Amino acid sequence: MPELPEVHTTSRILNELLLGLKITDVWTSYGGVIHEGKSHIKNKKYFSEFTRKVVGEKVISVGRRGKNVLINLTHDKTILVHMKMTGHLLFGEYQKAGAKVQAPLGWEKENWIPKKGGALQDPYNRFIRLVFSFSNGKHLVLSDMRKFAKVHLIEKGEKADIDNLGPEPLEKSFKFENFKSRIFKRPKGPIKTVLMDQELIAGIGNIYSDEILWLSGIHPESIVSKIPEEKLKEAFKEMKKVLEQGIKFKGDSMSDYRKPDGEKGEFQYHHKAYRKTGEKCLKKDGGEMKRVKVKGRSAHFCNTHQEKY
Repeated sequence: MPELPEVHTTSRILNELLLGLKITDVWTSYGGVIHEGKSHIKNKKYFSEFTRKVVGEKVISVGRRGKNVLINLTHDKTILVHMKMTGHLLFGEYQKAGAKVQAPLGWEKENWIPKKGGALQDPYNRFIRLVFSFSNGKHLVLSDMRKFAKVHLIEKGEKADIDNLGPEPLEKSFKFENFKSRIFKRPKGPIKTVLMDQELIAGIGNIYSDEILWLSGIHPESIVSKIPEEKLKEAFKEMKKVLEQGIKFKGDSMSDYRKPDGEKGEFQYHHKAYRKTGEKCLKKDGGEMKRVKVKGRSAHFCNTHQEKY
């Protein structure tokens, strides 16, 4: 799932690409009776109203809150995109598939095809479920293999899921005291799970929590209230550093995530813990990287230097 650095990278790039463009049409293949009555575009009735409300509006900015991309439009409207497990947003020139359209290898069964070659034709980008057409002839598309992504419209004064998110960890105002008070809302919880709780701190997921805990020497099953304060300070410091590093390398593309141009990010080449099971610890402390389930989520850790509290 795209986490803070991936969503930050996407929103920053889209802010430059979409600024001032008018939405001229919206298409989706999402649907199904299971979504009837829901307030998102997979509900066909909602999608019809969504389309009516966004077509003709211009993009005034693109931002981020937690793991959500926020496309801000004229008339106080915001399109919220949560990319979930396999979603990522792409921007370029696309065309509807048809008998006269030569599909790239692997794209033969798809509804939309990139007009030009290059990274947009990466097979990971072919699961296009949502298309925004713009006034300059280009398209913003959502590739979402497993169809878990969520898209809906927020209008002025409406409550939204993002209202329940915790603070942003990279804000300058987010100090160690804030970090400690947030995680101590779950004092009996395992630190891995607590770091990933979006109502406590926004934006951290499986990848970056593994990296934070490896760097600070804390076992992922450690109970929050039992971790020494000096170790919590290390975790806070490493959290800031590793998220900034994720942004520097434009996200992690070990799995499905791609940047809006279709290219991979590079953070996967800098992992210290995530998916390193069976490898020697990079600290050269004689440890071996192990994998354990913590509240149903995989955690990767060194069995030597990451102490369990």
